[in-house]
Amino acid sequence: MLAVLLALVVLAAAGGVALYGWAAERVRHAGALADYAGRPPPGKGTNWLLIGSDSRAALSPEQRKDLHVGNDTVRNTDTIMVLHSGRHGPYLVSLPRDSYVRVPGHGRAKINAAYAQGGPRLLARTVEQATGLRVDRYAEVNFLGVVRLVDALGRVRLCLDRPLRDAHSGADFAAGCHRMDGRQALAFVRARYADPQGDLGRVKRQRQLIGAVAEEMLAPGVLLDPSRLLPVGGAGLSALAVDNASGTPELLAMAWSMKEVAQGGGAAVTVPVAAPGVAMGAAGDVLLWNTDGANRIFGALRADEAIPTSGTD
Repeated sequence: MLAVLLALVVLAAAGGVALYGWAAERVRHAGALADYAGRPPPGKGTNWLLIGSDSRAALSPEQRKDLHVGNDTVRNTDTIMVLHSGRHGPYLVSLPRDSYVRVPGHGRAKINAAYAQGGPRLLARTVEQATGLRVDRYAEVNFLGVVRLVDALGRVRLCLDRPLRDAHSGADFAAGCHRMDGRQALAFVRARYADPQGDLGRVKRQRQLIGAVAEEMLAPGVLLDPSRLLPVGGAGLSALAVDNASGTPELLAMAWSMKEVAQGGGAAVTVPVAAPGVAMGAAGDVLLWNTDGANRIFGALRADEAIPTSGTD
């Protein structure tokens, strides 16, 4: 779902003082980051916490039905990623939403429950405590933002090795490549119940969508056509909320890092998992991290060193 963040690449590529100011006026903020006792110290490089929120608050009943998102009022996060930029990389590390971690003040639970319990601030703190990384920046995208950005682009190309049919998300795709509109792209990245890999398979499709959106936005037909450039940039910015200290310069720097990852630079991995689908009482089926593998990745990011990629996807 975080493909919507790449709309900022278009603004950066187009340049211009007027466009820069236009973007600055549309950036929305959220109080996601705060100091607390025991917070990890600042590391080297910059860490963004990127999330895709499944909030239905902005959706009409008709939109909820059309997008197959239901009427659940609990706020969770379908996508959680850490984007690190510095001397190496950039690196994009996916944290599966079913990861079983300690949520401060709430015991152990799935990591996405932190957002439901305390919003972006508790989620940021949970990620910091689970990874040992200081979160420097925060960006959040919602359901409708994904749909509007893909529709502004006029569909994106997404491919499947095997059929994907999931009644919960509305996904119904044969194997092969498809030109998907916003509704279909959302179903593509939300599907997990019919995926043999469950949440891990969904994480891979999320990163595939990021690459597909980047490819479409960097096409000359978008970059050189103001009639397409402004709607695409506007669609991205309208769906985006960032921490209070981030503005257009920080967003542009983040966007270029996302572009590098989408084009094959740096690396995009999932935190190593030791045991997927473990039943854990009221929490349901959870994912347990491979502690040694996770520590190697997060330790490298803290020191701004190259991350180990063996044993990751």
